[in-house]
Amino acid sequence: MFFATTRPATLRRAAYVPAMHALDRLLDQALPSPSEGTKACRTEVTSDDAVWTLSLDVPGVNKEQLNIQIEGQVVRIETLADAPRQYRHGFELPQDIDASTSVAKLENGVLTLTLAKKQPVDTSTRLTIN
Repeated sequence: MFFATTRPATLRRAAYVPAMHALDRLLDQALPSPSEGTKACRTEVTSDDAVWTLSLDVPGVNKEQLNIQIEGQVVRIETLADAPRQYRHGFELPQDIDASTSVAKLENGVLTLTLAKKQPVDTSTRLTIN
């Protein structure tokens, strides 16, 4: 036996649309976006086999006022509280970052991060068959 609806599905779903808009507004108010309250800045990400290169415009900030943290595959960039402008950005990259060989450079208001990709280590062993 086969059952089918007699009314189009679009008419049924229209009743739920205002509720979804209300839910979206509630979530927007309760969970502000990470960049809310910070200045918008131009960001550019490029990649090759060995490194990722992140370039961010952060005018008006010197290197002593920036804090850069690397944890696994996440990079967090933010200004200290006493900086004249406030910036806060986070990036999650697809592979872990080798923080010991990564470099940050601030020149003419452009922060350039050269983040080395951590190469996976093969820890497998080969068993001999007796």
